[in-house]
Amino acid sequence: MQHDKEKVALSSIAASAGLTVAKTVVGLATGSLAILSEAAHSLLDFVATVMTYFAVRISGKPADKEHHYGHGKVESVSALAETALLFLLSGVVIWEALQRLLGDHGHAIAATHWAFAVIVVSVVVDFFRARLLYRVAAETSSEALEADALHFGSDMWSSVAVLVGLGLVVLGYPWADSAAAVVVAIFICIAGWRLGRRTIETLTDTAPPGAADKISAAVTRVPGVVAVERLRVRQAGTVLFVDLVVAVSRTLPLDRVAALKDRVVEVIRSDSPAAEVTLTTEPRALDDETVLERVMVIARNRALPVHHVTAHTIEGRLAVSLDLEVDGALSLRAAHDIASGLEDAIRDEMGPQVEVETHIEPLQAYDGRGREAPPTRIGEVHDALREIAAKVDLVGEVHDVRVREADEGEIVNFHCFVDPALRVADVHEKVDEVERALRLRFPTIKRAIGHAEPRLG
Repeated sequence: MQHDKEKVALSSIAASAGLTVAKTVVGLATGSLAILSEAAHSLLDFVATVMTYFAVRISGKPADKEHHYGHGKVESVSALAETALLFLLSGVVIWEALQRLLGDHGHAIAATHWAFAVIVVSVVVDFFRARLLYRVAAETSSEALEADALHFGSDMWSSVAVLVGLGLVVLGYPWADSAAAVVVAIFICIAGWRLGRRTIETLTDTAPPGAADKISAAVTRVPGVVAVERLRVRQAGTVLFVDLVVAVSRTLPLDRVAALKDRVVEVIRSDSPAAEVTLTTEPRALDDETVLERVMVIARNRALPVHHVTAHTIEGRLAVSLDLEVDGALSLRAAHDIASGLEDAIRDEMGPQVEVETHIEPLQAYDGRGREAPPTRIGEVHDALREIAAKVDLVGEVHDVRVREADEGEIVNFHCFVDPALRVADVHEKVDEVERALRLRFPTIKRAIGHAEPRLG
């Protein structure tokens, strides 16, 4: 892409140089102000295309420690300089034309075949150059190349005006040459105005028309995005910089938030592949959050593990109870301070009238070492589990029994089959009954974990 930009800029330099020389020679030979103004316009185009070439080369450089957003705006600076040259040229041309029209009528105009030929060639060259430049500018989002395209496009129409002026000179209207020069100057001003407005919008970080609305609509459709809180868009060369803040449910875990951010960036780049996206997510409490979700969010924000959260409405007042795990080596005072802080946070969230009760228990060790129990011990526990399960309603065959010996006692894991149609609450109660009976039979078992599986068939 960068190579294409530089190649078309070089070809524009060659075209501008050729037209400048041809128009200057013919303009001096014929004394035509219109052709001389066209020559000056082409000379300006030559200077502009040289500036464009270097601007395109510099804008293609990557970001560095001094230019964190790259060098894309170099093209805008180049286009702004070209705009100033356009207005300067048009002012000079209009001044000279008015002098001839209002004062000095002694300038003889020779409307020769060469005069017509050079202008016709100029129209053809300008037409094809403008088409090529517009195409490459659109493909590469290059303001500098678009500025060149505007130059060649205005050249083409101003050359048509010169042709009309030369034709009227042949018909005996010598003032038509100066009038054509004024028309050329007007075309130059129009081109300068269009180019200057676009360039200033870029340099002042004006958002590309419709870009913000399009991005906002696309992002809002991404599942998990609650709202677009802030969106700022600006263009620098080929790169579209997007600064975006979206609201998401505060109950989402971090991995899902990260996946959502990736999806948002993917959606934006599907339309603007070169977009640089800065995305921030803000957690938001939604109206449909349950008490459990709200309590879990509060605990998660304080890095506290909680479980067995229950909530009841008692005579119009909300009562919440939960189990809080803390380091077993903490003193009761320290653990109680942690629990009190969590309770206060829940009241701050749900209202001071909420009743909160916290059961403090030691955090289960996660780095303790253990070993498999001997086969005889596993068989003994397996037999006991089958005997106990046979006496508990709803619990079926026990299998996949594992017994591990740890420093603090034995840990038993087992699976059992249960009717798949039963409610989870009923299944949990029955499996707990098996676990309690096993610990009563074997006091060395510190913990028993039963996994219920739906019975097949």
